[in-house]
Amino acid sequence: MKKAFSYFAVLLTIVAISWSCSSAILDKQPIDKLSEDAVWGDVSLVEAYVNSKYQDMTWGFQEVLWSCFTDESMFKHDYGTHAVNRGEVTAANNPGYFESVWVRNYAYIRDANIFFEKIGSVKGDAAQINRMKGEMTFIRAMRYFDLLRSYGGVPLITKSYGLSDDFAAGIERSTIDQTVEFIVKECDAAAALLPTSFSGSNVGRATKGACLALKARTLLYAASPLYAGGNDVAKWKKAADANQAVMDLKQYSLNPDYSKTFLDIRNPEIILDEAHIRQSGWLWLERYNGPNGFGGWAGNMPSQTFVDEFEMTNGKMITEAGSGYNPQEPYKNRDPRFDATILYNGSQYKGRAIETFLPGGKDTKDGIEPWNTSLTGYYIRKFMYESASLSNDDNTTGNNHWPFFRYGETLLNYAEAINEAEGPAKAYAAINMIRARAKMPDLAAGLSQAQMREKIIHERMIELSFEEHRFFDVRRWKIAEVVGQRPTRGVDIRKAADGKLTYAYQTIQERKFLPQHYWMPIPIKEVNANSKIKQNPNY
Repeated sequence: MKKAFSYFAVLLTIVAISWSCSSAILDKQPIDKLSEDAVWGDVSLVEAYVNSKYQDMTWGFQEVLWSCFTDESMFKHDYGTHAVNRGEVTAANNPGYFESVWVRNYAYIRDANIFFEKIGSVKGDAAQINRMKGEMTFIRAMRYFDLLRSYGGVPLITKSYGLSDDFAAGIERSTIDQTVEFIVKECDAAAALLPTSFSGSNVGRATKGACLALKARTLLYAASPLYAGGNDVAKWKKAADANQAVMDLKQYSLNPDYSKTFLDIRNPEIILDEAHIRQSGWLWLERYNGPNGFGGWAGNMPSQTFVDEFEMTNGKMITEAGSGYNPQEPYKNRDPRFDATILYNGSQYKGRAIETFLPGGKDTKDGIEPWNTSLTGYYIRKFMYESASLSNDDNTTGNNHWPFFRYGETLLNYAEAINEAEGPAKAYAAINMIRARAKMPDLAAGLSQAQMREKIIHERMIELSFEEHRFFDVRRWKIAEVVGQRPTRGVDIRKAADGKLTYAYQTIQERKFLPQHYWMPIPIKEVNANSKIKQNPNY
């Protein structure tokens, strides 16, 4: 049966850098027991402090992926996710996944503020101190971006509060524009302090590129309908220019193999990522989501709605005339990213074909651990190391890498922003680079701005699937009231005595989305503690 265990994340391989120093203080007591004077009196301990603040900058490889709150997938084991999908989120019924965004980020923001209050008195190499200032400025900006995309305008706190301070006196929500402006300024300040790349043991730290990528994503959100409240061409142009600035660094390129982009450590596409280390002999993502026939838990189950979004190799949707789609061979001749993203009946995985047919399929309720079988008939393949064992007895090492920022997103961001600012002409090149890497045909010439917009929405769904974008994309575009009503569907595959397979489709979960759910509710205890922090509308 599925077992619970604690979550532990580590920044790439660098969190260990400062922990390995030979300081006598470190030899005597753990970092969380050190006195404040000891930490801020030793630059190596300050660096350890900075390293630790990279953790949990996004949801990432938690057991529950954000995809389960969208039309990408459904989470089998519930944990309150089904209530979210039924539209039952209120200020009083606020799931931990949402509430923790506020709590977690403000805890790290306080730590960043302490850093800025103390770093001026720290003795050490000026270049090292400036680099840490840049990192902490970036990290604080990243925290505020996570709050912005979740709640809208939020309190902008730049000092640490102690027990004797009146927290409620001056803390109130800033507007969306003020929050965006703050994040952008932080990104610019951090970019000025950080190099375009690192070498040696510093590889994996935030760079100038990461700062500019965060700025670019922030400005893309700021120009979007939910944030801008309308179509502001000037904001779209700022977003396009910001993403162009990342491209102009010439530091990044698309990894030639889409699937390996999420498996090869620090390939040329990655701007910033985070490693999640093997625990108890197995990798989290594989065990959480793998097929039950191999000992996986089938946690985040891809939906039929998502599967149907993959084009045929000729560039046509499965519902288009001339696509060549055969409903009784539904997985044949699909966008190659389909094979890289989804495990389906017949996929080759770990030395055998996936079996999601009944009766007798090894990866169904007729297989081992029927309580851990996928209800939709699909499993996640993206991010999965096929060589990774799902057994607790395997003591080999390994880790998954979560991409905070990658070049593929930058190209899609640019295409979207320039299409809205100037029309589709300049968007083609960026989108077609993405499609060419996937071995898909170029977009048809002569698209209107509206048609290009729809192509970009589709391309983001496919290219960025399970990367924590879709949840926020459908909100910022204000299409969640349509998308969020789609039921989760799955496939029912029956195998006859002669081996013939018959495919039928069914609804697994009805869904509901209400207008207030474009933003998360601010935790009630925060609103009750300070009347100046106004709750989001209709909660």
